[in-house]
Amino acid sequence: MSFQAYLDNIEDRTGLTPRQFVELAKERGLDSPSVKAGTIVEWLKQDYGLGRGHAMALVHVIKKGPEIGTKHVGSAGTHRDESHLLWLDGKGNRPAS
Repeated sequence: MSFQAYLDNIEDRTGLTPRQFVELAKERGLDSPSVKAGTIVEWLKQDYGLGRGHAMALVHVIKKGPEIGTKHVGSAGTHRDESHLLWLDGKGNRPAS
């Protein structure tokens, strides 16, 4: 599953876009550099029922923003992404590629 597919799946499950999760985390102070990933994962598990893999995808965008490494960008593998920038504003609003 691609990184973007994880984020799209989270939106399907929760009705919230990745950008909304970033804002919620910011309101709770969870975007601070001192906050550990486990704290964010626990919040997402308790409040939204997300498993570790999906939660860790959100941890990345909360802590590091939408840019990802290019290792799988444009590859043919199952983890391929179309771009090194993740779309955070909802899959229904994503521009056509």
